[in-house]
Amino acid sequence: MKPQLSIIIPVVNEAGQLAARLQALQTLRNRCHLLLVDGGSNDDSAKIAKPLVDQILHSPRGRARQMNCGAAQAQADMLLFLHADTRLPDNALNLILQAVADGYQWGRFDVSFDSPQPVFRLIAFMMNQRSRLTGIAPVIRHCS
Repeated sequence: MKPQLSIIIPVVNEAGQLAARLQALQTLRNRCHLLLVDGGSNDDSAKIAKPLVDQILHSPRGRARQMNCGAAQAQADMLLFLHADTRLPDNALNLILQAVADGYQWGRFDVSFDSPQPVFRLIAFMMNQRSRLTGIAPVIRHCS
């Protein structure tokens, strides 16, 4: 069965947090194709990722190069590019599928930071506002 979504994760030296972030994606593995694209890590990123992803690719360093490498090997028609330090909402796949059903061809989730420092809430607010004002991508709403 073809996966509904390919999740492409470009990494370089992300060993410290990679296992926890990839573990959070395990519930999606029966419906998504998880690709890790290593841009030349000199830590254990690929070794840590091996049991937690469907495919590991190696690419020259550079986020765009790594993303393009992953996109070229994706098995699904829908792609999600995910930073290695990012958590998706629990219902991310359903939100994405609903957005596509509503006619959107691309989108983004709002940014938030784990830090309790107020400056990071301000930064997240400004990033999300900039995206809305410039129309860089429609937001995929997090519905409760």
